[in-house]
Amino acid sequence: MEELEHTCPQLVTMLTEPAIFAKDTSCECRAPHEKLSIAQARRGTPMDRPVRVYADGIFDLFHSGHARALMQAKNLFPNAYLIVGVCSDELTHKYKGFTVMTEDERYEALRHCRYVDEVVRDAPWTLTQDFLEKHQIDFVAHDDIPYSSAGTEDVYKHIKEAGMFVPTQRTEGISTSDLITRIVRDYDLYARRNLQRGYTAKELNVSFINEKKYCLQNQVDRMKEKVKTVEEKSKHFVYRVEEKSHDLIQKWEEKSREFIGNFLELFGPDGTWKQVFSERSGRMISYAMSPRGSPSNSPPRQLSPSRSPSPPSCWPRPRPASPSSPKEASASFSSMSEEDENDK
Repeated sequence: MEELEHTCPQLVTMLTEPAIFAKDTSCECRAPHEKLSIAQARRGTPMDRPVRVYADGIFDLFHSGHARALMQAKNLFPNAYLIVGVCSDELTHKYKGFTVMTEDERYEALRHCRYVDEVVRDAPWTLTQDFLEKHQIDFVAHDDIPYSSAGTEDVYKHIKEAGMFVPTQRTEGISTSDLITRIVRDYDLYARRNLQRGYTAKELNVSFINEKKYCLQNQVDRMKEKVKTVEEKSKHFVYRVEEKSHDLIQKWEEKSREFIGNFLELFGPDGTWKQVFSERSGRMISYAMSPRGSPSNSPPRQLSPSRSPSPPSCWPRPRPASPSSPKEASASFSSMSEEDENDK
């Protein structure tokens, strides 16, 4: 932007400030105003002698179709200066009909279009030679469709005959009449919209009955919107629950696989637990089969004096005393017999 300011300050001013209004006096040009042909204008002119192109209209509800027409007019020639004439409310209401925007609103809308260099207020309905000379207009730009109005078949007929007319193309699908048709077609919708935004029934020219009807319809629409919002939230909640449950199932499957793998690793046919058990069993069996001996430095085991070792069986058995009486001899014999049987 700074480089552009140094190289072309006039262009920066044109892009950052609105277009000027035409003066009541005649146009003041630096170079002498000589009549140009279309071929000369297309080849290019000096910077101090721009090609002055004029485009006029009503420009009510300024839209993209208007802007595209002005863009074409601005780019007809390499060095073009675009002058836009806007008709007043009085002329427009007389020859075309009632407008939505006032003339001052339409003037300001044109001033802030990037392609416009100058705005002529209260432009004439039919261009006269005096008007063309006053503003030193070289060419007039408009679509080529004959514009019948003010008792003539084409208000641009004399401009075309003079070789000053340069055609532009209309933008299909968009026009002021189309926009008004949409509003009229959906009048109830826009009336309800503005009532909801705080406009009064009097401002909208709505009857008392229609006002109540629109208010009821607005309430019904709000209820529908609430129900729709609840349904969307419910769907979102169900979706989140399904998503969470899917994640939980997936995690459970992963954990279960991990648990089964760990269990088989411990208790399977070749598991760690079996190896540990086998090692311990082998150690216990080997210990039982060959117990370790007593250490060599352990003290000898001593017997308590109360317990004496039993005599070995090879020791001579003491002979009983001879009986002193026949009864004692009989008892001794019977006891010896029992001992013999026990020994057997």
